[in-house]
Amino acid sequence: MLKKFFQAFRPQQQTTLPDPDAELALGALLVRVAQADRDYKLEEIRLIDRILARLYQHNAIEAAKVRATCEKLHAAAPDTDTFGKLIRETTDLQERLAALEALWEVVLADGNSDEGEIKIVEEARIAMGLSYNDSQAARERVQSRLDAD
Repeated sequence: MLKKFFQAFRPQQQTTLPDPDAELALGALLVRVAQADRDYKLEEIRLIDRILARLYQHNAIEAAKVRATCEKLHAAAPDTDTFGKLIRETTDLQERLAALEALWEVVLADGNSDEGEIKIVEEARIAMGLSYNDSQAARERVQSRLDAD
């Protein structure tokens, strides 16, 4: 069903994208957050690669390939809900909390939390079935790690 949904939004001549799973959905959300301020920096790309490597045990090259696929999925998908619901339906609570924390990691990485970035995290949080308190706790954990560095 999701495959047909995504195919409806992409031109016919493009290479077929894989069916998204929780990893690709999270990666696409990370890309979406990083691009929300219309300034997709190399530092954000590297951070997304590190997050994907850490969460899914990829080496640097594998993580970069996954991120590149996620960039294409992000461009093809019309809304954040689709990815958040996929994560909710295919992962347990701990993995969803880790995904939320990863989203905050991208938002807070540059020291500026753009309103558009926060909106995407909030939409993803709701779609993943997580509470506002879960989000605030995830944000505080990420901020604590950043302050310690």
